[in-house]
Amino acid sequence: MRQEPSIDYSEQIQFAFEHIQNIYPDPLEIGIILGTGLGQLIENIDVIKEIPYDEIPYFPVSTVESHHGKLIIGRLSGKSVIVMQGRFHYYEGYSMKEVTFPVRVLKKLGIHHLFVSNAAGGLNPDYGIGELMIINDHIDLFPENPLRGKNLNEFGVRFPDMSEPYDLKLVNKGMEIAQKNNLRVHQGVYAAVQGPNLETKAEYKYLRTIGADAIGMSTIPEVIVARHMDLSVFAISAITDLCSPGNVKKISISEVLAAAAIAEPGMSLIIRELIKTL
Repeated sequence: MRQEPSIDYSEQIQFAFEHIQNIYPDPLEIGIILGTGLGQLIENIDVIKEIPYDEIPYFPVSTVESHHGKLIIGRLSGKSVIVMQGRFHYYEGYSMKEVTFPVRVLKKLGIHHLFVSNAAGGLNPDYGIGELMIINDHIDLFPENPLRGKNLNEFGVRFPDMSEPYDLKLVNKGMEIAQKNNLRVHQGVYAAVQGPNLETKAEYKYLRTIGADAIGMSTIPEVIVARHMDLSVFAISAITDLCSPGNVKKISISEVLAAAAIAEPGMSLIIRELIKTL
């Protein structure tokens, strides 16, 4: 149901919000964005409504394998949640405003917290395939910023602070949950590039040199917009391939999905237990 942007961006957000609210009028507490191969969390949700993206006015549509393309509304760990089963990427040809459009809509629907997951390459030599990294900071290497252009004053200030993009209380709680459940979980810095090609060995070396522990092609735009709207953010990466010196090899989407499947149970557990604490 995506339409040509013949109306103002704020009005597009309002149309999408009203469509979803007409289907499910009750307030929502938590938004969750599921990354590549990371959909198992849905099995733990008491699902109330499912809304395909292509039925929502002005909503983008997922074009990537393993991204299903629908909103799931339900109950998880005693809280009302709305889950994006499938996200949007800059490399698909969407603008950053389109990539982050759903996060604006989720805020209007009432969420206070945003949980984000992704599949990422491990730059830190201590990381292994199938392990998890809770993100405590990031490096934005995208060529476009989702806040570029006229500021949406109804959502946030012109120059939002990014000294703590991820809620460090939730980061620490996540690490405690991992330790309690004997999960091998790291915390570190996530860098994002536009893609869709994977990086060269020289680029991996550069990314590690500037301080990145993991590399991907998503998450940061959504986080920037979430923080612009003063949402609390928790983000976690499944390490699906190794990008440290001596470990770089050709990787296929099937291998990425297989590695994500290894990481997924631990990721789902951490998110479920974290939500209980909110």
